[in-house]
Amino acid sequence: MEPSILKSTKKLLNLPEDYDAFDLDVLTHINMALTTANQIGVGDIPFAVSDEDATWEQLGIPGDQLNLLRTFVFLKVKAAFDPDATSFTQEARKQQMEELTERLYVAADAARHPLPEEVA
Repeated sequence: MEPSILKSTKKLLNLPEDYDAFDLDVLTHINMALTTANQIGVGDIPFAVSDEDATWEQLGIPGDQLNLLRTFVFLKVKAAFDPDATSFTQEARKQQMEELTERLYVAADAARHPLPEEVA
């Protein structure tokens, strides 16, 4: 899997890796998505991507949250950068985002407040 946040997001948007005409747009939307995730509890500190050198691992997020976060970031960027053409697909994507937001919140909360050993 591509470690670069920018490169992997561009790949999912079907943008060639070496084509940088939309990098500012994509980076802006990536940072919006990461800020949103941070506000619901994902990650300890806000993280901003400024180029292709920023990696998913630098976020310091556990693997279960990271898998959700990658999809969350892509869906947020896709919705802002290249919105779906039909209301049906827009609604389906909206439902995906709501589910991912809930799952990220629950995963982040569980990581911050683990159950005591006698309960777990």
